[in-house]
Amino acid sequence: MTVQDDVRAVSAAWDAALVRNDAPLIATFMTDDWVYVGPTGATPKADVIDWIATGRLVHHTMVVAGGERVSLASNAVLLTARKTSSGTWDGTPYESDEWITEVYVRMGEAWQCAFSQKTTAADY
Repeated sequence: MTVQDDVRAVSAAWDAALVRNDAPLIATFMTDDWVYVGPTGATPKADVIDWIATGRLVHHTMVVAGGERVSLASNAVLLTARKTSSGTWDGTPYESDEWITEVYVRMGEAWQCAFSQKTTAADY
């Protein structure tokens, strides 16, 4: 299995943990200083894990919709993919279609995500 295949497998396992809303397991896929950047700016790991643990953020689905690209860049792996998801935020249902870029780094024996950024997908 290649490094790129390893990271694809980690990303798929992370998506599965998100759909199970298993906050402690989800946290293991992220470095301690992981950050998510979205439309409102940067959000640290602790906030996202708290939202999931308290049920403020609930994921129902997470699907790779296409455009997946995985590339090795020195000691990091960059994954970009179009993903669709659904769930609830503060009890309000949502559906999203986004491009996500993630940076994975090797931490001991495992690959963990150090950075995630999402952008709303648009079809031209």
